[in-house]
Amino acid sequence: MKKALVTGANGFVGSALVRELLANGIEVIGVDIADNDLCSMTGLKYVKLDLADSDKLPEVIVDRDIDVFYHLAWAGVSGKLRSSIQAQLNNVKYTIDCVNASKNIGAKRFVGVGSIMENEALAVTNDQGYIPGAVYINGSGIYGSCKYAAHALSVTAAADIGADLVWAKITNTYGAGERSKRFINTTLKKILNGESLKFTSGEQNYDFVYVDDAARALRLIGENGKMFCNYLIGGGDPKPLKKYILEIKEVLAPDRKFEFGKIPFTGANLPLEEYDVSLTEKDVGFKAEINFSEGIKRTMDWLRSEQI
Repeated sequence: MKKALVTGANGFVGSALVRELLANGIEVIGVDIADNDLCSMTGLKYVKLDLADSDKLPEVIVDRDIDVFYHLAWAGVSGKLRSSIQAQLNNVKYTIDCVNASKNIGAKRFVGVGSIMENEALAVTNDQGYIPGAVYINGSGIYGSCKYAAHALSVTAAADIGADLVWAKITNTYGAGERSKRFINTTLKKILNGESLKFTSGEQNYDFVYVDDAARALRLIGENGKMFCNYLIGGGDPKPLKKYILEIKEVLAPDRKFEFGKIPFTGANLPLEEYDVSLTEKDVGFKAEINFSEGIKRTMDWLRSEQI
């Protein structure tokens, strides 16, 4: 790979991917709705564009030698828009628009970036008689369903136009640079601020991957992934969430009280085999290098530096 385009380049995972690509001598065209926070990195060309205008991409992007088109832009990964059906459906449309745009600008490969929540949405939908609770509906349900819709429709669109598509599914990213209200960030901030620490029973299975590892996985998927395959990106150590939480306590807050079973859990609990990353390791050569203890230390160090 010599040149890549990254939508959502200014986001948490997107900016990590940009840095990973540049560090490996790959030119990057970054596309994002936000102003450029990546500054003037050598090898980076930044384009400010709302994906509502994604049909203009072939006009705005003059390069016709792009090897991989990475699509990460997605409004409402967290916050109020996460439970907005219209906002999430817009994301689905923009994803298909980007598949078509990648073909129109002559990109050799399109890499869509989805989520393990696609699997959760399918599990809930296919569970006879199961009625998801408000926490799930207002949290991952709409988001995960639309991620799956984007995945399924991208495959169809790419096959229809003869595009080379690979799909990546990320389990749960965390790390320095994240400003959202997702689980790891929120928990670490509560520790910093001396707030109470209350959780579900923590029986649901999880897998966390540090953002730098996730970025490296995406680079390798773009380079080595097989056409029309999908690859899970995870830390490779799935287990019940409670074990991760207790690791946070041991490493960062051994003297604090952690209370379990205080928050209801109404989502899907995927079996551990759903977190199997062996195909990703076999096909693209990725294996996570930053374990959870090290990752949360790095994240906490960054959060402390932000408070100074």
